[in-house]
Amino acid sequence: MQSSISLSLSPSPITRSDRTAVDSFAANYSIRPRSLRFCGLRREVLGFKSSSSTQLVASSTRQHLKKKVSASLSGNGTPSKGFDYDLVIIGAGVGGHGAALHAVEKGLKTAIIEGDVVGGTCVNRGCVPSKALLAVSGRMRELQNEHHMKAFGLQVAAAGYDRQGVADHANNLASKIRSNLTNSMKALGVDILTGVGTILGPQKVKFGKVGFTDNVITAKDIIIATGSVPSVPKGIEVDGKTVITSDHALKLEFVPDWIAIVGSGYIGLEFSDVYTALGSEVTFVEALDQLMPGFDPEIGKLAQRVLINPRKIDYHTGVFASKITPAKDGKPVTIELIDAKTKELKDTLEVDAALIATGRAPFTKGLGLENINVETQRGFVPVDECMRVIDANGNLVPHLYCIGDANGKMMLAHAASAQGISVVEQVCGKDHVLNHLSIPAACFTHPEISMVGLTEPQAREKAEKEGFEVSIAKTSFKANTKALAENEGEGLAKLIYRPDNGEILGVHIFGLHAADLIHEASNAIAMGTHIQDIKFAVHAHPTLSEVLDELFKAAKVKANVSSQVGKPVAV
Repeated sequence: MQSSISLSLSPSPITRSDRTAVDSFAANYSIRPRSLRFCGLRREVLGFKSSSSTQLVASSTRQHLKKKVSASLSGNGTPSKGFDYDLVIIGAGVGGHGAALHAVEKGLKTAIIEGDVVGGTCVNRGCVPSKALLAVSGRMRELQNEHHMKAFGLQVAAAGYDRQGVADHANNLASKIRSNLTNSMKALGVDILTGVGTILGPQKVKFGKVGFTDNVITAKDIIIATGSVPSVPKGIEVDGKTVITSDHALKLEFVPDWIAIVGSGYIGLEFSDVYTALGSEVTFVEALDQLMPGFDPEIGKLAQRVLINPRKIDYHTGVFASKITPAKDGKPVTIELIDAKTKELKDTLEVDAALIATGRAPFTKGLGLENINVETQRGFVPVDECMRVIDANGNLVPHLYCIGDANGKMMLAHAASAQGISVVEQVCGKDHVLNHLSIPAACFTHPEISMVGLTEPQAREKAEKEGFEVSIAKTSFKANTKALAENEGEGLAKLIYRPDNGEILGVHIFGLHAADLIHEASNAIAMGTHIQDIKFAVHAHPTLSEVLDELFKAAKVKANVSSQVGKPVAV
C-alpha cells in the first residue's frame, strides 16, 4: 500500500532488532519448476514467453528450461574471487525479491537476508491483503446499490458478509503470494538467510537471530532493501485494538460502527472504501486544508464528489490529532483536534476506533550504517540517482546501494522493484538511471484513481522555470462504450503535455479500472514516446483503453516534430 501525507514531520525509525524474527522456510522444500506460480514478477527468468495461448514454446525449449533451472537449483553462479557472494540483499520484500531474481538471471551468486517474513510490507501487511479487502468492498458496494442493479435488470436480495470470512480471504491471499515469492527464489537457487542483517564494514555483513551466534559473509555488492513501517505521530497511543495502524486494520478483527481515519492519502482513502462498504461511518482527520492533498487538484475534487460526499463520511481539515486515547473501561476512543496553524484546541471527537494512516517511516535502525560513516536523514538512507549510498561526508560508499522505502525516493512497492533491477544492471556494468517520473501510482478505491508524472500545478511550476507552455486535454468515461455498458460512466482522464513538442508531462485518471489504464501513459513516458506518435496507436473496440486513445487524440501539438527518446529524470 502506498504512503500518505504524514502528520509528523520527523517520524521515529523503528529499531530492526525489536522485530520478532521468524524461522526460515524448510531448507529441503522441493518444487518442480513447471508447477511454479508467481506474483506477476519476472516470469521470464524461468523461460516463460508471451503468446496468444500463454504456453511454453516447443519441447526443445522445455528441455533447455529444465537444464537451466536444474543448474540454478544446484547453485546460482560462482561468486567473484575473494567473496562469498556477488550480491547480498538485506530485506526480502518486493524490492529485494525483484533484485534477487534479476541478479540470478544475470549470473550473479545471490543471497537475501530476511529477519521477518518473505514478501515484506507489500505482501504481508500492505498492497496484497488490502486488495483482498477492497475486492470484497467493491462487490458489497455493487450489490448494495439497488439502482445500479436495476439498471441491469437484476434483482438481488439484501447483501451481507461474514467478517471472519473476509479476514480469512485477505490472510490466505497474503500467505499464497508469500509462498509464491519464496518458491520462485528457491527455484533459482537464491540463498535465503534468516536473521537481522547488519553491515559490519565495506562488503561485509553479519546476520543472525536473537540468542544465536551471528554469521558473517562477504559480498562484492550489497543492497539495502529493508522497507518501512507505519508512522505514528507523537501523542497517539496505539493499542492495536481500538487505535490501530494499517498493520492491524488488515486483520479486520472487528468492524466499528464509527471510525476516525487520521490522514486522507492512499491508505486512508482505501480503508474508508472498505469500512463504509461494510457499514461503518467514517470521519477523516486531515492536517492540510483539503482532502487527498497528494492528488492532482482537479482529480481530487471529482474523487471527493464521488468517494466522500455521497457516503457516510465526514471530515475535519486543517487540524492535527494531537492526542488519541484508546477505548478503555467502557469509554470510547477520544481524539483531541488542534488547529494546524495556531495549535489551539478546536474539537474533541469520541469514536469507536481510530486508524492512523499518516504515512510510513523507514525501517533502517540497526543496519550498522555507523560502521561505514552513513547518517540517515529522518531515518532515510541518503542515495544518489543510481541508488548508491552516500556517506556523512557526501562521498559514495563503494559497492553499497539502497532501494525502496528505505531511501524515501518513491515509497511504492513496484518502485522498489524497479530500483532493485536498475541496481543489478549497474552492478553488471551497465549505466542505468531509473526515470521516477515514469512510475505510476494507484489508489484502489471504487472507482479507482491513478496517476503518472506531474500534477498540473507541478507542471506549470516547471514550465514557468524552464520557459515552455503547458496544455491540458481531458476525456470523460461517459463517452466510452465499455464504461457505459458496465453502467460506470463516472470518470475522467486528464493529460498534461507540452504543445510545442508533444512531451507527456503527466496523466491522471479517475474511473473504472484506472489502475490498469495508467500503464499505457507510464510506458509512453518511460520510452520517450510523444503524443504525435502514440495517437496513431490502435485500441480494441469497445474497451476502456479507448479512454486513453481519445485522450491522446484530443491533444493539440503545434509542431509535428519527430519523437526523441527522453532522458531519464533523476528524482
